[in-house]
Amino acid sequence: MRKHMNRLSLLAGALALATACSDTPTAPVETPRETSQIAKSAVKFWEAGATVGWNKTARDLIVLRAVAPPLQPRVLAYLTLAQYNAIVTAEDTKDGGTNASPAAAVGGASVVVLKSFFPLDGALIDAQLAEQLAATAWPGEKQKDPASGEAVGRAVGAAVVAYVAADNFNVLPLPPVPVGPGFWFSSGAPIVRALWGMRPFFLTSPDQFRPGPPPAFGSPEYLTDLAEIRMISDTRTPEQLAIAQFWNSRVAGYMNQIGAELIVAHKLTEREAAHVLALANMAAVDAVIGCWDAKFTYWFIRPSQADPAITLPIGLPNHPSYISGHSCNTASFATVYEHAFPTETAVLEGYVTEAGLSRMYGGIHYRFDIAAGQQLGRNVAAWAIAHDVVGHEPFPMD
Repeated sequence: MRKHMNRLSLLAGALALATACSDTPTAPVETPRETSQIAKSAVKFWEAGATVGWNKTARDLIVLRAVAPPLQPRVLAYLTLAQYNAIVTAEDTKDGGTNASPAAAVGGASVVVLKSFFPLDGALIDAQLAEQLAATAWPGEKQKDPASGEAVGRAVGAAVVAYVAADNFNVLPLPPVPVGPGFWFSSGAPIVRALWGMRPFFLTSPDQFRPGPPPAFGSPEYLTDLAEIRMISDTRTPEQLAIAQFWNSRVAGYMNQIGAELIVAHKLTEREAAHVLALANMAAVDAVIGCWDAKFTYWFIRPSQADPAITLPIGLPNHPSYISGHSCNTASFATVYEHAFPTETAVLEGYVTEAGLSRMYGGIHYRFDIAAGQQLGRNVAAWAIAHDVVGHEPFPMD
């Protein structure tokens, strides 16, 4: 895993140059992709940690049930919120002098939250908890009580599920879609609304970090960026196609996998691991909320709608172009991880850059979509970090 991280570090400088804005269209530089080894082998709860183990279970369920990329942060945010709050509560709980097991609290909270999102997979989720509780405890857990921990976790999980029910997800009607030159138009399929209108965790309002408008439709700046996407479409290489396809369904789940790798590599405690993942996923939710606020404010046309000769090897998502959801997501995750693991900054920037390039390679986003999405993601994550509980208290739910 460390070799994997070091290899990507060498690519970050070249990737940064590839995304620098220019006055003329330039072909972005490709970079090899690496697939995490963590996803190729079972996670052992008492070796990698209960938080990492249950995070993998959640990712597996997301794949199994084909949860759409824009909706993945919501599942993972509430899961990790419950895990972190359960650990803090367990560590503060004593019953007759016996401390509740934080790891078992993670298990109890995870079962409750995951069964609320994946009701058809209850038996599988229950089996995961039984496997965790039957495993040999690591030395630091031997003086902890699993039953008390599980009870604490289930109570916290139930509180989080109640919190989920009032988050306004998929409730508000969409604003009217404008019609005219430069405006996006629907394929006729349901418009992808992602987390638009949902209650944020940290933001004071969805438009708190709303970017300024995109380049005016038909302006020289706009035509330059449109020509760049057309050039990529006309000359798309096999490597560019592979990158576009690789990232197409990989956003929050994949960034959680990267976070899990970093947690294991840096040997974080259970509480530290849960805190990093909760902060990252909650920030990602807010970034998606802000992203779709921008999309439904500007309703900007997709490149292939402006130039039908642009080919779409990964399909065209049915929502406006400006700003890029992949860039909002990956930049927010990376910003939190860079705060927790500053020595990994170059590696993480490589992921952000490649995710952004992948949407240009796929013909579905302009360069200015990517830049604005990355900036919004960083702004939202920086705000979340500044308003974090700093790992000492449960995240508030009020």
